[in-house]
Amino acid sequence: MNNLKDNLMAIKKELQRLMSKVEQLGKALDKAAKSAISSKSVTKKNVKKAVAKKAPSKKKAVSKKTPARKTTSNQKVNPKEDANASTAIETVVDIIQKSKSGVNVETLISKTGYDAKKISNLVYKAKKRGDIKSGAKGIYVKK
Repeated sequence: MNNLKDNLMAIKKELQRLMSKVEQLGKALDKAAKSAISSKSVTKKNVKKAVAKKAPSKKKAVSKKTPARKTTSNQKVNPKEDANASTAIETVVDIIQKSKSGVNVETLISKTGYDAKKISNLVYKAKKRGDIKSGAKGIYVKK
């Protein structure tokens, strides 16, 4: 019973200490806000810095992410595993398959909005999968 009473007294003192800290921070915030209003040279950023220095913050635990699995150059890309890449590849393949005489890189860039490097990578992957083939230099046709 005596131990419980001592613990409660210690908790009460700690709560009182925390309350006084909260009151001090509130006063500092009011003072900073008043000085910011009266002085236009003080920005919100400066007020936040002044208040942030006085309030210690607790850091949250950061969850670890698993690294993405990479495929080697001789493996085929599985469309179910990498949804974003397969969507981009399918977009390029669809554009090429809908054209009768083939499509050049400039047309793919204008229709998809991707940059030239991404188009060349997508065309390479589509050719590797066997979806398209090269008709002439810079022209890609359906297989």
